[in-house]
Amino acid sequence: MLKSRIILLVVAITLVVVIFTLPKVVVDNENESIESGTQTSEENTAETLDSSPSSSEPLTDSHSGTIPAEFRNTISRLRNSYLKAESQENSVIFADSLAAIFTDLNRFDSAAKYIELSRQDNEVIGNAYYEAFSFAADVDKANRLALKTREYLQKVLEESPDNNSAKIKIAMTYVSSDNPMRGISMLLEVIEEEPNNEEALFNLGILSVQSGQYDKAIDRFETLLSQNPDNMQAKFYMALSLMNSGQKAKAKELFTEIKNTSNDEQLLAAVESYLNGL
Repeated sequence: MLKSRIILLVVAITLVVVIFTLPKVVVDNENESIESGTQTSEENTAETLDSSPSSSEPLTDSHSGTIPAEFRNTISRLRNSYLKAESQENSVIFADSLAAIFTDLNRFDSAAKYIELSRQDNEVIGNAYYEAFSFAADVDKANRLALKTREYLQKVLEESPDNNSAKIKIAMTYVSSDNPMRGISMLLEVIEEEPNNEEALFNLGILSVQSGQYDKAIDRFETLLSQNPDNMQAKFYMALSLMNSGQKAKAKELFTEIKNTSNDEQLLAAVESYLNGL
């Protein structure tokens, strides 16, 4: 089962939107090239992160939209308790409680900040920032969260160079930066070391779909599904790749299989929309 949300990652409809906003990278093991893709440099991103109220002030709510009324009093009380805590132990307790609430509210960037304040595990903190990065719709926010992800997961790699899950997450933050080939190279390194790594295969498959390399995408998803035939997201993108490569009968068969076996309402809605067009 995939341990990462990527990019990307959690429900099929969200993934469809996200992958087409990534820089168009042609993924080729022997001859890698970039079609397009420019964003803020990492140096500028670091400056933005340091000066950003949402990163320097953990109690600032930087989200659009309104927090549901039933949570506001609890959040306000916990924030005040965090600020007034007289011991590190109490600070950790209040920060951890705030992280849990923001996670439940899908406010993943705020959750990550409080996890950073309450934990000392670099991988836990890095994974929290990666989850926030995966759901960030704003480019500047995504850049800041990518930088925080790398800050912590790079420490994990320094201690455990064989931690491919951390390496893959770092790679995906580079894919949507102004240096996407660095991320692609890291993903290919993982595949070279571990040819059946589901997380790397899935992300490389997604990137191949995004760049229009449907034959490569089919190869990636076929390999993944040979290891885990119950991976519905991989099946969905396999079907999407088949459809876009002109193999509509096979795509329809696979979409129908997903329709008959999945309970994910959002995935099923996407499947139904494609079946109606076939």
